[in-house]
Amino acid sequence: MLLSTILLQAAAISWGPVAGALGAAIAALAAAWGIGKIGQSAMESIARQPEAAGNIRTAMLIIGALVEGACLFAILVCLLAVV
Repeated sequence: MLLSTILLQAAAISWGPVAGALGAAIAALAAAWGIGKIGQSAMESIARQPEAAGNIRTAMLIIGALVEGACLFAILVCLLAVV
């Protein structure tokens, strides 16, 4: 009896907001991981070739901005899916 009540309540829940929030969280975590990898690789590259630090830093900033833009777009899509 209790299990059937729980299952009926779970079936009545709208999973759209949950899925949207979960998607936004995954997008934010993926962007954070990607930016961390960009920074790690850039620091390793600068350690190997200090004379190329300016070019590496510029490329790192551009790629980081692109990753951040993609993350913001993904979060916006997830939040619009909730509505």
